[in-house]
Amino acid sequence: MPGLVSVKTPPGSARLQISVPEAQAQPQRSDPAAISKTPSPLAKKPPSPSASRSRPSPNRFKSKSPQPESPNPILADASLDNPDLGPFLLKLARDTIASGEGPNKALDYAVRAAKSFERCAVDSEPSLDLVMSLHVLAAIYCSLGRFEEAVPVLDRAIRVPEVGRGADHALAAFSGHMQLGDTYSMLGQVDRSIECYEEGLKIQIEALGDTDPRVGETCRYLAEAHVQAMQFERAEELCKKTLEIHRAHSEPASLEEAADRRLMALICEAKGDYEAALEHLVLASMAMIANGQENEVAAIDVSIGNIYMSLCRFDEAVFSYQKALTVLKSSRGDNHPSVASIFVRLADLYHKTGKVRESKSYCENALRIYVKPVPGTTAEEISGGLTEISAIYESMDEPEEALKLLQKAMCLLEDKPGQQSTIAGIEARMGVMYCMLGRYEEARSSFGSAIAKLRASGEKKSPFFGVVLNQMGLACVQLFKIDEAGELFEEARRILEQECGPCHQDTLGVYSNLAATYDAMGRVEDAIEILEYVLKLREEKLGIANPDFEDEKRRLSELLKEAGRKRDKKAKSLENLIDPNSKKTTKKEGTRRWASLGFRL
Repeated sequence: MPGLVSVKTPPGSARLQISVPEAQAQPQRSDPAAISKTPSPLAKKPPSPSASRSRPSPNRFKSKSPQPESPNPILADASLDNPDLGPFLLKLARDTIASGEGPNKALDYAVRAAKSFERCAVDSEPSLDLVMSLHVLAAIYCSLGRFEEAVPVLDRAIRVPEVGRGADHALAAFSGHMQLGDTYSMLGQVDRSIECYEEGLKIQIEALGDTDPRVGETCRYLAEAHVQAMQFERAEELCKKTLEIHRAHSEPASLEEAADRRLMALICEAKGDYEAALEHLVLASMAMIANGQENEVAAIDVSIGNIYMSLCRFDEAVFSYQKALTVLKSSRGDNHPSVASIFVRLADLYHKTGKVRESKSYCENALRIYVKPVPGTTAEEISGGLTEISAIYESMDEPEEALKLLQKAMCLLEDKPGQQSTIAGIEARMGVMYCMLGRYEEARSSFGSAIAKLRASGEKKSPFFGVVLNQMGLACVQLFKIDEAGELFEEARRILEQECGPCHQDTLGVYSNLAATYDAMGRVEDAIEILEYVLKLREEKLGIANPDFEDEKRRLSELLKEAGRKRDKKAKSLENLIDPNSKKTTKKEGTRRWASLGFRL
């Protein structure tokens, strides 16, 4: 999934990273939570700012072009049958990486080490040495950005251990599933990534029990993945379990519990439960104050300000933002991206309260920081900030400026692995801007590219995907591609009915658009059936006070009159084809609607 980013791991806890084991080491890990996790591709912007935990960079071992090596008799294939060669080659691979000679040479050593372990394995006896070498080989592939080649290596690695043989085998299988999940994450295949994490958690619980602190770390890890995929119910379930485990094994008001509460607040905010989110954030802030974590307290103050703004408690929101701003300017400098992010939030707040001049001033201050970022600022931070500022310009009815910022944001991420879902979200937002500017062909192309990326990343069943399908359908209507629009609306209806329910506002909008499209295609009876269903929903469950009710009732009355005579085959005018509610969504309500689905603009 957007992105949503995870809450920062407590400073005192173990960091998750891919490490190359010593040749003499056993594959059992002292901490099964210490498994690699690469950044999630659903870098959808969350409702609250929160720093992501440290994760390995795919360019960690980037080096110059490898120089041709002279033949080495040690690496001759015939010698791979020597049982002492595998550990020696694995050590060479590790030493090569540590010396900075480059991953290509290390890759050759790791490939031959895996072959040696495989040849020397006892028949019908699973070799944990082979598993360890395959994990190292996959890590090197990932460091080279060759994630597709790492997948079959890890698939093989997780099939070697036999969980029933004891803790060593169970933890080797756990490690393999987590590393495979990380690799799928970098490929943008979110569903497969989460499946691997879930399987790894099951194996870890079987080996360690469901109250072990390391299980708590994995539950939290998996909860973050579900948040980024916008699967909040499962994320909440896992986060609650993590809190229970940490409360049982940690001191009161520990850093671990504080981090868990920040993640829980993020989940509650995404679900619209702002009071519960505020409660978790206050408790997290108290814990951070007790542990002397001044910068983390400031980050929580920003999150508290977001909650106050959602509750329309604007004075309290300004106080929280200004409090955080003072701390971050003092500790990180005036040009740090965290300072820019607060400027963006203040700009959004002042725009919502009608203070346009102040809002533009804060936008310009943030842009000055993003244009000349301080060393260490990531492309993802800048891209996210530009996307947020573009939403403010859009709400100011300046779509051209918003479009320019979105194009810059997308360019920053184009060569970054694991960012397909984020790029898709930006492209979808660009499609909306193109529609506002009347550039419907470009809008259709942008929506189409976003849809293709979302399908590839496994998000083809998410509510956000349904909304993008609906928007592309509207662009097709404007281009008189009625048949294509009908197919898009039908797919959007299936997804939104399943994910949001028939009474959700986005689902109702698709119903209305689909009815208008059926009418234009001459399928009057189908259009009548949909409108009758929508009116019944409004009368029985939603009430008839909504202004859309009268409009839909009028449209149905017109269709019923037409059904009694021969259908006029001429195309309907665009004003009749496009649902008035959808036009509002495109221009004025778009920001609110998209934000309700986790796409923060």
